[in-house]
Amino acid sequence: MNYTYYPGCSLHAAALSYDKSMLAVFKKLGVEITELEDWNCCGATAYMSVKETVAFAISARNLALAEKTGDDLVAPCSACFAVLNKTRKFLSELPELREHVASALAEDNLEYHGKVTVRHPLEVLINDIGIERVVAAQTHSISEFRPACYYGCQIVRPERALEEDPEIPMSMDDLFTALGAGVVDYPPKVSCCGGMLIATAEEIAVKLTKELIGWARDREANCIVTVCPMCQNNLDVVARRPEGGNGSPRPMPTLYFTQLLGLALGCTPKELGLEQCLVPVTMKAHALPQEEA
Repeated sequence: MNYTYYPGCSLHAAALSYDKSMLAVFKKLGVEITELEDWNCCGATAYMSVKETVAFAISARNLALAEKTGDDLVAPCSACFAVLNKTRKFLSELPELREHVASALAEDNLEYHGKVTVRHPLEVLINDIGIERVVAAQTHSISEFRPACYYGCQIVRPERALEEDPEIPMSMDDLFTALGAGVVDYPPKVSCCGGMLIATAEEIAVKLTKELIGWARDREANCIVTVCPMCQNNLDVVARRPEGGNGSPRPMPTLYFTQLLGLALGCTPKELGLEQCLVPVTMKAHALPQEEA
């Protein structure tokens, strides 16, 4: 299994622990992943509403570069995944836009033919590797973890990462249940955390994020597990505030799903960047008895 990796801006900065943990997990599972050479910012979701054609062009540049590798492109960031897939879709359906973007790419001696597939690492784990193979590679128990699996809004709609109910996705729940975690029922699993509103309308984002934390606490989760850098940041920051923790002596930690998975596969907390969580993760993974590992 070979994949091209598009980290996007977040995973080389604020979400560095997502980058570390995803690469560590794929290494444990024997998956070859190579970072896309000379990638650029996808433009993020906001730029589409500012300069749409330019936004599509800079996103398409990444697709053109990835297309030359011949491998599927893995994009862990939910915004990057959504933008790259939106670009693929619009370029395939709108000839005039495709012509403008092709002209821009030509200035960089690039061409895009619509042949690269953009994947999310969760979907790769579920569909290409398979839960059975992941469980077979498990070396540590994660039974102390009671995660609320939070998918956020961008990998489930409109360009879904997995072919499942966009309102009640279960792939992450199924994965961690199979690995022995005490996954809790979490109804707001695809509700928005407020996203980039944290920078422009903070009170709205904080309200939405506090509701997500409250749901997790009410369901007796001891952590939230997510797939999105913006979601992780918002939840981690708000949970650390006294009002975000609702006065609880134990604020709710938020992990990337690759961090919890990495613990099950025997990665160390340092290898997974767990020290970067603002709310400390106090639960631990324990080595399985040799006959179970």
